[in-house]
Amino acid sequence: MFAKRIAIVTGGGAGIGRAVCQVLAKEKASVIVADRDLNGAKETVNLLNSSNDQQHQAMEVDVSKIDSVRSMFDTVPKIFGTDSIATLITNCAGITRDGWMIEMKDEDFTAVIDVNLKGTFYVTQIACRIMKEMKRMQSGSIVNVGSISGKIGNMGQINYAASKSGIEGLTRTAAREMGRYNIRCNAVVPGFIETNMIDTVPENVMAGLLYLTPMGRIGKPEEVAEAIKFLLSDQSSYITGATLQISGGLFM
Repeated sequence: MFAKRIAIVTGGGAGIGRAVCQVLAKEKASVIVADRDLNGAKETVNLLNSSNDQQHQAMEVDVSKIDSVRSMFDTVPKIFGTDSIATLITNCAGITRDGWMIEMKDEDFTAVIDVNLKGTFYVTQIACRIMKEMKRMQSGSIVNVGSISGKIGNMGQINYAASKSGIEGLTRTAAREMGRYNIRCNAVVPGFIETNMIDTVPENVMAGLLYLTPMGRIGKPEEVAEAIKFLLSDQSSYITGATLQISGGLFM
């Protein structure tokens, strides 16, 4: 499906990002695993399927810093060849710093916005610039990871909910601007997924959320990754500006 194509996955060192890397590698993509945690990124690379036509690379990247994002993209042709560009982009990088709205510190609000929203913007912006300039490129696809919290809000997560809601608006605008260049931009909105981000959710709160979820269970990272694979692939070649919810029916 993705033979001889280069994928970048931010937040690839764990959780949904790691699952995306594994799915894309199985489909023959060469994967750049980008994460602030270089050890986590290296662990992901060690888990990836690889053939003679594939080359995977772990990179330490802080998506909240534009120079770090630029350096990541500048490294692609150095690894894969002069004219090589990444045309499969998945923005999974994200953090939480929870707290009640009236008590939240400015630095906690800003930190989450910087990574989740500005980081997604930086990666999307630079990827689109490069793909637009590459005249021989047939197509490009970007998938941004939002959250059900951005749809319905979540107590104690005003910063996270705002950042994830912003990702949806960013995605739709990017899709409108870049469609003419055959660059598609879509988003997925996971519900509650088995990652370390839900480890701190109290049991009684989680029980209530499961009660409200028609499918009655927590989702798996692999289920999100398969949806992302579809949106990156040519099987979704006429889909752009869309938001695909993967929440077990928590929000309809």
